[in-house]
Amino acid sequence: MPRLNDQVSELLQEYADLISITGGDAFRARAYEKSARAVGGHPEDLAGLDVKGLQQIPGVGKSTAEKIAEYVSTGKITALDALRAKIPAGVREIMAVPSVGPKRALALYRDLGIASVEELAEAVRAEKLSGVAGFGERSGEKILHGIELMRQSGGRTLLDAATELAEQLVAALSAVPGCTRCAYAGSLRRMRETVGDIDVLATAEDSAPLMAALTELPYVADVIASGSTKTSVRTTRGIQVDLRVVPEEDWGAALVYFTGSKAHNIKLRTRAVRAGLKLSEYGLFEVDGGAKVVSQTEDEVYAALGLPWIPPPLREDRGEIEAALNGELPDLVQESDLRGDLHTHTDLTDGLATLEEMIDTAAARGYSYFAVTDHAPNLVMQRMTDEKILAQRDRLRQLADRHKKLRLLHGTELNIDPDGGVDWPPEFLAGFDVCVASVHSNFTLDRAAQTRRLIRACENPYVHVIGHLTTRRIGSRGPIDVDLDAVFEAAARTGTAIEVNSSPQRLDLRDEDILRAKRHGVRFSIDSDAHATPHLAYPRFGIGTAQRGWLTAEDVVNTWTWQRLKRFLRKDALR
Repeated sequence: MPRLNDQVSELLQEYADLISITGGDAFRARAYEKSARAVGGHPEDLAGLDVKGLQQIPGVGKSTAEKIAEYVSTGKITALDALRAKIPAGVREIMAVPSVGPKRALALYRDLGIASVEELAEAVRAEKLSGVAGFGERSGEKILHGIELMRQSGGRTLLDAATELAEQLVAALSAVPGCTRCAYAGSLRRMRETVGDIDVLATAEDSAPLMAALTELPYVADVIASGSTKTSVRTTRGIQVDLRVVPEEDWGAALVYFTGSKAHNIKLRTRAVRAGLKLSEYGLFEVDGGAKVVSQTEDEVYAALGLPWIPPPLREDRGEIEAALNGELPDLVQESDLRGDLHTHTDLTDGLATLEEMIDTAAARGYSYFAVTDHAPNLVMQRMTDEKILAQRDRLRQLADRHKKLRLLHGTELNIDPDGGVDWPPEFLAGFDVCVASVHSNFTLDRAAQTRRLIRACENPYVHVIGHLTTRRIGSRGPIDVDLDAVFEAAARTGTAIEVNSSPQRLDLRDEDILRAKRHGVRFSIDSDAHATPHLAYPRFGIGTAQRGWLTAEDVVNTWTWQRLKRFLRKDALR
C-alpha cells in the first residue's frame, strides 16, 4: 500500500493536469505540480499534520493544505471530483499516454471527438491527426509507441510501491498468533522492475487466523477467493495479493517454487528428473516410491539437486544454473557495500530538500562520501548560474566541518547536448569533484546521432558518470534509440562509469543492459538521483537491478574506498 504522501502527491498532480486541460490558470496548475512534488518528497507522514502543519511543507499553501486535510479525513477532494466530472474518463486516460499530455488530449477531444485510447489509436492509423494543432509529422508514430508502453505496464506496479505493500503485509501477518514464518516471493523477491501481483508465503499449523487477518486488513478492497491453503485479495490500489500457507516442513520447497522464475524452475525440475526425482512446491521426492528427500529449506533443495543456493535476482534462466555448476556464481553487490552516493539534488534546482537536510540524511545512512550534483545551466528551466553553483560549493565546504566522517563532494549533473557537448568550459568543470552527464532533451535524434553524443560525452575528461543512459521512464517514456554496445565500449575505453539509476521510475540501466555493459568491462555507479531526503533510500532498488545484472562490489565504483574512488575521478590518462 503506497504511503499517504504518495497517494496525495498523485492526486495533486492529477488536479494540476485537470486545471490545465480545462483551460485553468497556468500559474495555478504549476503551483499544484510543485505541491505534488513537495508532498511526495516530504519525510513526515501527512496523517499527523493539521492544516497549519501542512502549510509548513515548502511549496504547500493554505488552499492545498485544506485539500490534503479533506482527503485525510474523508478520502476524497471535492474540488478534484468537480474537475473530473467535466472531462470524460476516456480523455483522462488519453492524458496518461506518453507524448500526449493534458493540452493535446483536450485538443483531440475538442477537434476530433476522441474520447478513448482505442479511438486515438484508430485515428492515428487513419491519419486523422494532421489537421489538429500541435500534431506534427511524427506525432502519430510517437503516440502509438506511447500507447504500447502504457499497455505493457498496465496492471503492473513499480518496484517501490510493491515492496512497501509487501513489507506491510509480511509485518501484519507475522504478528498473527501461530504464524512461524512469513515472506514475500514471486517476481518481487527476484527484484523485477515491475510486479503484476504479490505472492506471500507463511507457515502455521492452523491457516485460518492468517487468512482472516489478510481479508480484514484496512487496505483490502475485496476478496477474490478464500480457502484453507490460499487466499487472494485485491487492495484499494488494485494490486492482487495471493497468500499461501504451507506446513513448516515444506517452507523451502514452497519458497523455491513460488519465487520462480518459471524458466528457472523448469531447469531445476529437469535436473530433478535426470536424478530420478520430482520437484514441486511440496518438496523434492523420489520418483520410485514417492519418498520425500528434502523440503524444509531452500539450501537443502538446491543442495539435493547438486547446486549451491542461487540468489533470487539471478533466477531468470540466464546461465545461473550453469554458473552454479561450475562454481562461477558472482558474489553479488549488496546495499551494505555502498560507501556513498554520487548523484543527488537539492532545492537549488529541482530538489525539495536543502543542502543541509540532504547531507544530514546521507550522514545518517553511514556513508563515507556524498556528492551533491545539482543541474547545470543548459537545462534552462533550473535557472542555474555560475554564481549560484559557486556559492553552493562554498557552503558545502563550510558544512564539511560538521561532518568529519562524511567526505562531501561538490558535483553537478551536466546536460549532454545533441552534439555531445556539456555545460561549462573545461576550466570551470575542473573545479568540480565529480560530474555526472545525462541526456535531458532531444530524445528523438536518430540512432547514429544519439550514439555519437553519448560517446563524445564519455570521451570528455571531466565526465565521470553517464547518468540514466537510456532516459527511459517505466511505463511513460521508452528508451532513446542508441547503439548501446558502442557506448559501452567507449565507456570502458575512457574509464567512464555508467549509472544504475535507482529511482523506481527509471531503473536505468535495465538489468539486461547491465549484463551487456559488464561484458565490455564497464564500471558502474549505483546512485539515488535523490530529489528529496526519502529518495536517498532508493539505492535498495538499484542494488536489486544491479544484482539481476550479475554485478559484484568490484564492478561498482561507489563501493570503493575514498582513496580508490579519488584515483578513478581523476581520469588522469585523458587529461
